[in-house]
Amino acid sequence: MPQSSQVIQFNQAAQSGTPRRVFWRQFKKNRLAVLAALVMLLFYAVAILAPYLAPRDPNAQILSDRLKPPGYVSQVDGQPYLLGTDNLGRDILSRIIHGSRISLSIGFVAMGIGLTAGILVGVISGYYGGTVDNLLMRFTDMVFSFPALMLIITVAALLKPSIFNIMAVIGLTGWPRIARLVRGEFLTLRTRDYVEAARALGASDARIIFRHILPNAMAPIVVAATLGVAGSILVEAALSFLGLGVQPPMASWGNMLFEAQDYFRFNWWTALFPGLTIFVTVLSINLVGDGLRDALDPRLKQ
Repeated sequence: MPQSSQVIQFNQAAQSGTPRRVFWRQFKKNRLAVLAALVMLLFYAVAILAPYLAPRDPNAQILSDRLKPPGYVSQVDGQPYLLGTDNLGRDILSRIIHGSRISLSIGFVAMGIGLTAGILVGVISGYYGGTVDNLLMRFTDMVFSFPALMLIITVAALLKPSIFNIMAVIGLTGWPRIARLVRGEFLTLRTRDYVEAARALGASDARIIFRHILPNAMAPIVVAATLGVAGSILVEAALSFLGLGVQPPMASWGNMLFEAQDYFRFNWWTALFPGLTIFVTVLSINLVGDGLRDALDPRLKQ
């Protein structure tokens, strides 16, 4: 190979930078994903600062101001309702802001539970194989064969409705997809040369799994977890809409839709704004997941 070609390749390798810089460079190319990430950061900032950003107490009822449209100025305190009021005279904007804490927390905690269980099952199944793999995958297939939402509704109906029960139910029914993904990655990576070299040097199974294989399998897991957060938020909204989720007077986006179902035909704002918030949040998370997939998948970097 000519010396000039070697110099060009060396310069290209030097300019490529660290994996973190390569990832960020690839992620920035997807402008929708960057915009969606900014939207998600905004939502989480609002959730953290909810007590300071909400113009009113989310549970305060002013019956004289019930079902007032957006922009209506209250005769009680002289302040406008930017997004209107619900059937009990509560400020919809304040309830959406405080509801973001519940909905976003349930999405991430439930996905964390499902991710932990799925990684554990997938790691054991994919690394050891054989009878262990067959038993775990048949159990996973059995859980996967049930309609997820129907299973969640059944379990949620049997348990006392609470935030912690909802998180646990959603998380413990969402692990099979993660388990299958992790198992597939481990079946591929456990035969690689660096794994065989580590095994030949006497490395323990735990060291091989957590030091050599799992870090190289994290890219698809991160993408799946991101998309799983959006799914968990939708499931929480569905449960709350059916009256099996977060119970009033605590505000969540789902139970705001549940409370608006008898009024939205003539008072459209009671359902529009909570529904629009769910739509924008789930869409933003999915766009971020697509951006992560494009940035982390080496086959798409060209």
